[in-house]
Amino acid sequence: MEKLECTSCEFKSEAAKFLKEDDLQTLASHCARVSFKRGENIIREGALSLNIAYLSEGIVKYHLQGPVREQIMKITKAPTYIGVPTAIGDRINHYSVTALTQCEVCFIDAEVFKQFLYRNGMFAYEIIEIMSKNELENFRTCVNRVQKQIRGKVAEALLFLADEIFESDEFTLPLTREEFANLLDTTRESACRIMSEFAEAGYIDLKIRDIKLLQKEKLRKISEVG
Repeated sequence: MEKLECTSCEFKSEAAKFLKEDDLQTLASHCARVSFKRGENIIREGALSLNIAYLSEGIVKYHLQGPVREQIMKITKAPTYIGVPTAIGDRINHYSVTALTQCEVCFIDAEVFKQFLYRNGMFAYEIIEIMSKNELENFRTCVNRVQKQIRGKVAEALLFLADEIFESDEFTLPLTREEFANLLDTTRESACRIMSEFAEAGYIDLKIRDIKLLQKEKLRKISEVG
């Protein structure tokens, strides 16, 4: 854990850019940077939340314990705030966040964060915009999970990873096959079967967890028709 110099931080969020010099100094004195290895919990479901977490580097998964099994809700990458709804709406974490890669996280005192929201309209607007975009994306994901067939789900997930997470058509799957299937609400066998079908059809090149998208338009069409 290390103290930060927030005024010169290269990973400063868009919201933090609207904070004044004295606010950034206050932030620095109420903020600590922590490194997490793959598989380590950043936020634990059921634990008391006293901080806002700002993911400055890395990829994480959000997961929640359901009545039958644990469910992966989504994966996301830096830079982004995590844990804002809990800190503002409740003091108990309603989900867990776990590192999928090496991650760097800044933990900000929740009360200090709230003071910034009260006093700085542009800072508050940026946070509301982030939360609004996340909510809209959650709606879309929920509908697709319920209504799309497995081929459409796999194609959509591969395109999401390439375009949104890695910004490259070549990437290493950050999830295990079991986790990937969990993300898509299907079985490991079904997810692996569709991945193999895509590889045999020449849509992707698949070597264990290393993936290269070869025919993105074909995958996009499969994703659209579900």
